[in-house]
Amino acid sequence: MRFWIYGLVTLLLILFSAGCGQGTTEEKTGTGYEEPPATEEADLVEEPVPTTEEITPVEYPQFHTAVQPEERLVKMVTSKGDITIRLFPQYAPLAVENFITHSENGYYDGVLFHRVINNFMIQSGDPEGTGMGGESIYGEPFDDEFTPSLGHFRGALSMANPARPNTNGSQFFIVQADDFDIRMIEQREQQLGIKFPQETVELYEQHGGTPYLDYGHTVFGHVFEGMDVVDAIAQVEVKSNNRPIEDVIIERIEILN
Repeated sequence: MRFWIYGLVTLLLILFSAGCGQGTTEEKTGTGYEEPPATEEADLVEEPVPTTEEITPVEYPQFHTAVQPEERLVKMVTSKGDITIRLFPQYAPLAVENFITHSENGYYDGVLFHRVINNFMIQSGDPEGTGMGGESIYGEPFDDEFTPSLGHFRGALSMANPARPNTNGSQFFIVQADDFDIRMIEQREQQLGIKFPQETVELYEQHGGTPYLDYGHTVFGHVFEGMDVVDAIAQVEVKSNNRPIEDVIIERIEILN
């Protein structure tokens, strides 16, 4: 096990806490993982845990090699380069429609990546650029859409929220982390009382990501081309609140199909 991951995540959690003092309404993506405290076996909460078979069949459209007929394809043109993203309306229709409509209406044009944490994620979607603004196309926050078929693997596009269920607005993030430790999943399983399918675990091992965000944020897309651009954005110099020193913006989002 690479124990240095925990030191890094702890540092990110400290930076995250320091950078979110603007208010509780900020749509944020928490680092989420914490080293579990030592406990006696008798102290663990005993909940029924579904077997892998009980939550199958599970599809993994994020790793299909070609865009499927039911998917949407968009190109996010940023000041660092282009990112082509597949969207999955068959699993997250509300989130996809929200993203597509905002993109068509120019809602995201000129919007900042206001929060960037290397080896974690890049976040945007707030027209105010503060992390506290933005709204959905529905006129109110919309519901979460969770499925075991989509995970926070490296490259996932997911909705940011203010750490409360069913509070999605306009903000989103792209997972950039390529690290993984099995204890991230073990802790999440204990928190939720579920069992991740073995193939999900193997995909996290192969590709990296942030499984501690699963079932807390709605994954609705995945980077198809341009992860090098995501990495370039993630590696820019930032202030203490994780805001890039030099603005990185979304120039526009083009709907390709």
